[in-house]
Amino acid sequence: MVVGILVAAVSLVPLGYVLFSSAELGPTEAYDFLARPRIGELLWNTTRLLVAGVALSALLGVGGAWLVERSDLPGRTWWHGVLCAPLAVPAFVNGYGWVSTTHAVQSFWGAVLVVSLSYYPLVYLPTVAALRRLDPSLEEVGASLGHRPAQIFTRIVLPAISPAVLGGSLLVGLHLLAEYGALQLLNYPTLTTAIMQQYGAAFNGPAATLLAAVLVVFCLVLLGLEVLLRGRRRHSRVGAGANRPAPRIVLGRRRPAVVALLVGTAALSLGVPLLSLTRWLVRGSSTALDLPALTSAATTTVGLAAAGGLLATAAALPVAWLAIRHRGWLTTLVERSTYTTSAMPGIVVALALVTVSIRGVPSLYQTMPVLLVGYAILFLPRALVGVRSTLELAPPVLEDVARSLGCSAAGAGARVTLPLIAPGLAASVALVSLAVSTELTATLLLSPIGTTTLSTQFWSDASSVAYGAAAPYALVLILLSIPATWLLGQVTLGPATSGGTR
Repeated sequence: MVVGILVAAVSLVPLGYVLFSSAELGPTEAYDFLARPRIGELLWNTTRLLVAGVALSALLGVGGAWLVERSDLPGRTWWHGVLCAPLAVPAFVNGYGWVSTTHAVQSFWGAVLVVSLSYYPLVYLPTVAALRRLDPSLEEVGASLGHRPAQIFTRIVLPAISPAVLGGSLLVGLHLLAEYGALQLLNYPTLTTAIMQQYGAAFNGPAATLLAAVLVVFCLVLLGLEVLLRGRRRHSRVGAGANRPAPRIVLGRRRPAVVALLVGTAALSLGVPLLSLTRWLVRGSSTALDLPALTSAATTTVGLAAAGGLLATAAALPVAWLAIRHRGWLTTLVERSTYTTSAMPGIVVALALVTVSIRGVPSLYQTMPVLLVGYAILFLPRALVGVRSTLELAPPVLEDVARSLGCSAAGAGARVTLPLIAPGLAASVALVSLAVSTELTATLLLSPIGTTTLSTQFWSDASSVAYGAAAPYALVLILLSIPATWLLGQVTLGPATSGGTR
């Protein structure tokens, strides 16, 4: 309990900074600032991007997971890898690929398309894992009662996998609220891009943090909706379920259209950015490969990604344990509070940690520990979704049995529960590591002087329209992201609980 509360308290430091800094404006000045027509435009842009982006990401993620797990789609394992692969292409690299190909994408629908193609795997991965663990006898009962496949999906399957779908959709929404790089390249203004402009142009702290407070309100709305839709239903069970493969839907005449749809999704999410990178590597006039600098940036990126992933997952475990094993309003509040910071741009989190470190422990300013704490705060929700979705499927009764046989509470957790959730922990580390490797604004502000990552160097070149110079850093970033993406795919495509084979 104490560790979980401590983690939540640390994650709330940026929120305290936002509230304290925003209070400097005063009620009248704050109202006058928020009542500007420009703020209304930013609110509208952010809202419609959030709604459309989450909806399209959920549609792509759930649809792809259902095709892989519940249809006779040819080459399902191969398509699983293809649908996971966009995680290896950061959103700002995807935006770079599209913008450097055509400026027609710089619009609302262009922004929705690019961010959805970048983030739908956050819905796909937990959904496909939930489908594999779902007892197939539930669907067989529905079929025996005369339900059609569509009715079985909406009445039986979707409610059963709803925690995974909602958790993934929540992550997508939080990422969209805080997204900067891709939207800046796509020239689509939102609250986050406005916050960066406020800090960059006039360094107007109170005004920028007031906009960050508005993002926190958006985050609270998302959290409330997720809690409301999730409900209090428990989803764990004892036993592996029916020992037979899940029923598969025969696509029949629809197979060519379904395959064409998947090919189109892969072409848009992977083909465009990879072809653009290849084109700029071959033809870009600004290409000047500095191999030592590239190697140094890659080494730093790998080290920070691994350390950030481990720290965030370790911090998420006690919070998820409280939320699952000790349900109540207090533990729910503790868990939900850790999500608020993830809706803020990285620069707001970084400025909060800079302020705290300078005023509290000046020797920590611009050191690796502060940078890693910033990563843990920013990406704790990613870790929480992965850890919680796995922990929910580990029956508490197994721990009770272990304690009845003489194990302590800690021993039961280590010997019984930990092996069950180990794949989820590995997936959580991989998911956070991917996010850390592509983080921009917090890294620029918190990293020690002289520290360069692939993302920061890529952004420096791409924002200067030096697409050729930026291409090698983007390509290496994608290559380094492949192992973590592969690990995520293997964890979610592990042995099905039904005992079926592939």
